[in-house]
Amino acid sequence: MDVLWLRVRAPFAAFRGFQAGVYRSTSQVMPPSTAYGLILNLAGVEMRGPLDTVTTEIQTGLPPLEIAVGTVTPAELGTIYQQLHSYPVGNSGKELSTRTYGAKFWITPIRREILVGYDGLIAVRSEDREILDRVALGLAGKLDGPRYGLPFAGDNNLLIDRIDILDSPLSTSWYTRIDPDEPPRRGSCRLTVGIDRIDNSRTTTMLVAPLQTPQPEPPEPAWVWLPSIPNQQ
Repeated sequence: MDVLWLRVRAPFAAFRGFQAGVYRSTSQVMPPSTAYGLILNLAGVEMRGPLDTVTTEIQTGLPPLEIAVGTVTPAELGTIYQQLHSYPVGNSGKELSTRTYGAKFWITPIRREILVGYDGLIAVRSEDREILDRVALGLAGKLDGPRYGLPFAGDNNLLIDRIDILDSPLSTSWYTRIDPDEPPRRGSCRLTVGIDRIDNSRTTTMLVAPLQTPQPEPPEPAWVWLPSIPNQQ
């Protein structure tokens, strides 16, 4: 299969799974689900389903791609404080509602993790050379037709500085699956693979950890099929 190497750099990035609470963490690497969306965005492939629904779904029949993710240079981890404006569940704070004249009246300080100096590599493997070529055309601004949104680094407030197609991979700390019978590994985390916007219980993740010794080629346990293994969609 053909392989495309994409180096992604951003001054700030944040890759958060579905979270609640006053502390919001980020993974150290772009999850496969995010990488898949970025690749389709660059290739001009629309992921969104019908737009006349309450929740915008992900459409079926998207091209299957095998993806590996890793970091070229580890990013620094920082945090920022923000105010979270929401409507509380139940009667909490109801005495405050009249002061805001219908606006959200429950304000909570929260802390968000953020990556500083993100430098990652995405490997894309596919038997369909056309989809890989469309990524290159999209980066060069040569695709016909509109493309949805700007590429961003996990959070839509954090834009990407550079996306470069490499002729060969760089030495990279690839994130590889941890099997159930394996001992714990340093830097382990869960990365989202498949997102289900209607039923979050069906969102899929995998337990991974970075290679302790960087290498150019991703090992087999680093590869994952998205949106699913071909012939199993």
